[in-house]
Amino acid sequence: MNKILDTASLESTVTPAGQTPYSAWMQTDVLHSLQTPVSEHPGEHAWIAHVQVSELYWMLIVKELQTAQRQLRANDLTLTYRTLLRVVAHQEVLDANWRSIDWMTPNDLMAILSKAAATYGQDTALQGWTYRHMVYLLGIKQAEHLQHFTPQPQRLAQLQQALAEPSLYDDLLAYFSRIGMEVPKATLERDFTALYVPSEAIEKIWRDIYAGPDINIQLQQIGETLADIAEGFSQWKYRHLMATRRTFGARPAYFGTEGLAWLAPTLDEIPFPELWSARTFIGNPPTGCPHMARHKN
Repeated sequence: MNKILDTASLESTVTPAGQTPYSAWMQTDVLHSLQTPVSEHPGEHAWIAHVQVSELYWMLIVKELQTAQRQLRANDLTLTYRTLLRVVAHQEVLDANWRSIDWMTPNDLMAILSKAAATYGQDTALQGWTYRHMVYLLGIKQAEHLQHFTPQPQRLAQLQQALAEPSLYDDLLAYFSRIGMEVPKATLERDFTALYVPSEAIEKIWRDIYAGPDINIQLQQIGETLADIAEGFSQWKYRHLMATRRTFGARPAYFGTEGLAWLAPTLDEIPFPELWSARTFIGNPPTGCPHMARHKN
């Protein structure tokens, strides 16, 4: 009978002194040394843990999106679908993570941020390299954010590469082209550093994919999972906006701008745009629907 674990190899493993196998694998001593409060506020540890968990899950999503890109390039739609489902699950954790700081009032946050700013300077997680890498992979390419990373040359180079390379959506459109769908050459050969411009041709591809409930099942599954990812991304941004409103109000923040004014426009940045615009034309409106004639095409 085949053994699930090779017990001989386990017996030969030497656990580092002062560690259990679990603590050595999970690096728990290192992990729990990374929370270093700078204020006397009893909730700062929760704030730090909240942000650090977000950082870990953003990087997890980055790795999953990169895996999905490799699978798309190998024309493996089944594995791509499974990987994208994991992204949706990771986003649910990110959303739930907000609950750990919902207790914060402006008095709480100011007590923490005033000490943090005095110690490290003023900043925001949305200018962190992990979040920015994830956003680039989702297809929202904004080169103006790169100037923030000049103090981190290694991360700047990483983000410049992510900016210049295809996003997940670009790889999906390339897959569509390989299976015979009419993706414009200009879309496939575009400058990937530039903000993506939606096109009617790509919208038509999505309309064809969803032309009936029982056709293109795999592609519709991919489409619905991408919609879940885009919705999860937007939901997280909305939660961030509301947390800022709740703890910061409209006071100046984020490099001198008003926090709310800086965040609110980002809610319009929704990945995979034609996947959404095509839904205006998918399905048959009921007889007598006043919008049927207007949207019939």
